[in-house]
Amino acid sequence: MWEKSGHWEKFKEAMFVTESENRTYAIRPMSCPGSVQIFKQGVKSYRDLPIRLAEFGHCYRNEVSGTLSGIMRVRSFTQDDGHIFCTEDQIGDESLAFIDQLVSVYADFGFKDIIVRLATRPEKRMGSDASWDRTEKALADVLDSRNMTWALAAGEGAFYGPKVEFSLRDSLGRVWQCGTLQVDVSMPERLGAHYINETGEKKPPVMLHRAILGSIERFIGILLEETGGDLPLWLAPVQAVVMNITDAQAEYAEAVVQKLRDKGIRANIDLRNEKIGFKIREHSIARVPFMLVIGNREAESGMVTVRTREAQDLGQMSIEEVLAKFIK
Repeated sequence: MWEKSGHWEKFKEAMFVTESENRTYAIRPMSCPGSVQIFKQGVKSYRDLPIRLAEFGHCYRNEVSGTLSGIMRVRSFTQDDGHIFCTEDQIGDESLAFIDQLVSVYADFGFKDIIVRLATRPEKRMGSDASWDRTEKALADVLDSRNMTWALAAGEGAFYGPKVEFSLRDSLGRVWQCGTLQVDVSMPERLGAHYINETGEKKPPVMLHRAILGSIERFIGILLEETGGDLPLWLAPVQAVVMNITDAQAEYAEAVVQKLRDKGIRANIDLRNEKIGFKIREHSIARVPFMLVIGNREAESGMVTVRTREAQDLGQMSIEEVLAKFIK
């Protein structure tokens, strides 16, 4: 498969390769050939296109050790990978829809300063110059139609097609590529994928490779640097911790945390025999957004005292008030 797809010729040095019983094996560096195999199941008509496939795909690349950097650049990573099989006439609409989706998702995470580059044909490549001319122009037209500011990255495209790179800056100002959109007119044909066009002829589809976050590991790294670990409530792995002052409030604390969990709040409980100040400090350092403290007064009145990780005391609230605040 890797020979047919072109990876063996163009990408071999970045693949992990081993041998067993006189056979050569490669751990997959990318998931696109697998998506082509899925597309090939059954006969496809032009009426079926576009067909969009997506997966959280695990990939392995033999990166040079000097280029590795924490979780920002690793050899084993997961991509929110997607492949859109379409006709050449559908490239524009599908690309526009993807870019709008990417911009919306980045805004949800708080990123608005997106660096956009159009990477064009590299020296080592597949396909004819005519097909590269068409696909490079298609992507440039899409970016211009959205009035996006973009720069040209001449010669930095993938070996099978041009791509748009969407990059973010970390807290040190370093630029990291995250999302991508790549046009590929070579791989489907090389792997024997086709659809039946309007005149009843077999024709290979265009394949759009797309990732919104890109490497999940890298995106998490940028997000943690951007926020300093103070993730917004919706994204925090632990959203609240319920803690008691003495053992006398343990039963009530357990009831409180269960109510939170019943409403979908990611809540933990801390019943350790430690001073309340120690507990608060520890969970603040762990960047938990909210701490719900329970003493005798709170247990007797059916309330909790709410503190934020920024050491802001929000006073006593009922469980219903806490839930309403979290949900809002």
